[in-house]
Amino acid sequence: MEPKHNQKTPLLEVRNLETSFSINGKWHNAVDNVSFKINRKKIVGIVGESGCGKSVLSLSVIGLLPKLNSRISNGEIVFEGKNLAELSDNEMNKVRGKDVSMIFQEPMTSLNPVLTIGYQLSEVLHNHRNISKAEAREESIALLKSVGISRPEKIVDEYPHQLSGGMRQRVMIAIAIACQPKLLIADEPTTALDVTVQAQILDLLKEIQEINDMSIIMITHDLGVVAEMCDEVIVMYAGRVVEHTDVDTLFYDPKHPYTKALLDSIPKLDEEAVELNTIKGIVPSLVNMPAVGCRFVDRCAHAMKECREITPQLASESEGHDVACLLYKSSFPREGVKTS
Repeated sequence: MEPKHNQKTPLLEVRNLETSFSINGKWHNAVDNVSFKINRKKIVGIVGESGCGKSVLSLSVIGLLPKLNSRISNGEIVFEGKNLAELSDNEMNKVRGKDVSMIFQEPMTSLNPVLTIGYQLSEVLHNHRNISKAEAREESIALLKSVGISRPEKIVDEYPHQLSGGMRQRVMIAIAIACQPKLLIADEPTTALDVTVQAQILDLLKEIQEINDMSIIMITHDLGVVAEMCDEVIVMYAGRVVEHTDVDTLFYDPKHPYTKALLDSIPKLDEEAVELNTIKGIVPSLVNMPAVGCRFVDRCAHAMKECREITPQLASESEGHDVACLLYKSSFPREGVKTS
């Protein structure tokens, strides 16, 4: 019998997580000392440029890191009181798809091209529930219908290449919600879709979240998606969390220079700009990550001498608003706290 969980306790709590990759015989952290909580029935956005560690973080949570060259080197991923980082492959297989599920970035490469849509949906149902082949087919058709696919009785026997990009993404969502998971991770779920289909997919995800009372981690670089979907936002840069607050505060009172730069780079309809604002430079690579100091320092308009010498700590600058920047006293390391 599963233990009952207090609705006030977080559904997911990530504590001091470090995920490393082996490059030329040395281990480098792609996710570095990351901590956050996901409360029940909430949508939390994780934003940042490509290479900031968003997808690696999601793969760490769901246990799909490539075993040959990556590992969780430190920290805990506590889901309903259970540390997912300590589970064996067999134990994780029971959680993945049932309690925690994921919509991947590109449905064409995530769906198996030689298996029918119905087979791939039924596979999830058979893995986690004791149902017959006929029941699985019937439920697969119902799932396709629930995600807005017309003619589900025919689509269930078709292959991924016969569907449009939007329909393939709906199939991915149907697979992800087949067992009504408590946590859904959506990794750039609208990247390859046109604007109209993007809006439909986002509306569908929000509707499913409300119907099933699930929590969603929405990984994206699109701040428009964040404004539309999320309750809270985690801003990542170079493997670390630099800001975490509710969505309204992030847009109206951003603290970290990186967050401000991301918001400034969004085109504004009421301004006639000659050229778009950009953030100079690029995210540092894993092998060139500075051991000490702020990782945004080379691109920051407010950089100070201390920014290269002291590693800012993610700390509460105001109620419900955490930031890691030496412009704020709260981010200076306290005694006994490591600075690298």
